[in-house]
Amino acid sequence: MTDFHAHFPPKITRTHEVCGPSATAFAFALGARLAGTVLWVREAWQSEQINPVGFAPYLDPQHLLVALTPSHLDVLAAAEEALRSGNVGLVVMEISQPVGLTEGRRLQLAAQTGNTTGLCLLPEGMGSNASQTRWRCTPVFDSAAQASDSTLQQWEIIKNKSGTLKAWTVKWDAQTRRINVVSETAQQ
Repeated sequence: MTDFHAHFPPKITRTHEVCGPSATAFAFALGARLAGTVLWVREAWQSEQINPVGFAPYLDPQHLLVALTPSHLDVLAAAEEALRSGNVGLVVMEISQPVGLTEGRRLQLAAQTGNTTGLCLLPEGMGSNASQTRWRCTPVFDSAAQASDSTLQQWEIIKNKSGTLKAWTVKWDAQTRRINVVSETAQQ
């Protein structure tokens, strides 16, 4: 349980990936943990909107900048420039197509140069070999737990260039704006 804090937040100066139904919750929790401004880059054709009411328990809406780009390549280019600048604490990229090894490596170098963190939100089964870690985040549907808490999630590292693969059940504490690891005994 305590080893969670050795993995979250993921290493700064690197780019990471997250997939699964709770990927946006992971991104907002990471933004809250890293503090500072979060730049969220996405393709303009996507019909879903990021709603400040939904993410306000995680992150102050004043600390989120949303950039809409015309294409997948423009998402990567904007993210690379933002990472390299070092002016934001986290750059979140919503991607719809695979990130090639060259583009992934460029993102890693930009994150190192700017001393910031990148996070790609991607569809399940897609990812770049250049990413430092890949996380899968899913809600925990447990009828017993649902009565008292509907925010339980399973966060699992499914790729890790510098360590082992792990999984934790976590919940968001909106009051303290922190992730808490739920012990196995508390889940029963």
